[in-house]
Amino acid sequence: MKTEKLSQMATAEEVIEAVAEFSREAHSFYTDLVPKVTKDIRYLVEDLARAELAHVRMLSDLMKSPDMRDHLKDAIRRPEADRRFSDAVQAPELGDKPDDQQVLQYALAREQVALEEFSELAANTPPGLLHEVFSFLANEETRQKADLEALYYEIVHSGGV
Repeated sequence: MKTEKLSQMATAEEVIEAVAEFSREAHSFYTDLVPKVTKDIRYLVEDLARAELAHVRMLSDLMKSPDMRDHLKDAIRRPEADRRFSDAVQAPELGDKPDDQQVLQYALAREQVALEEFSELAANTPPGLLHEVFSFLANEETRQKADLEALYYEIVHSGGV
């Protein structure tokens, strides 16, 4: 029982690094995707790449922050969504000309996994810097997911895909 509880825990440093890796992979995926997508969603893919890069930079700054330095070894309960989050780090191969619907479906799924992960991390951390960061990330994912859903609905229901 004690071993099970320990396996459910991670250090703040491990969690931040996993989140940063998730964002780095997403940034790379979206950046590589920009020239392959149609003009209808290119702006969105560029926005997603920029947002992921901003997350990477924010997390890097957080790791270097004097306020965070003393808390990197603090224990955090791993979210229930952790396995799906870890699996989502690996981006699919969408080919040289992915259709808009396929790209949007992937992005929506990725945003949902991130939203669940960050929301749970925010709920599992006490008030303070880490809680604020995870809450911010959860809010960002909520906003991005809403934008993606609106665009998906517009494209799919206008006969665009």
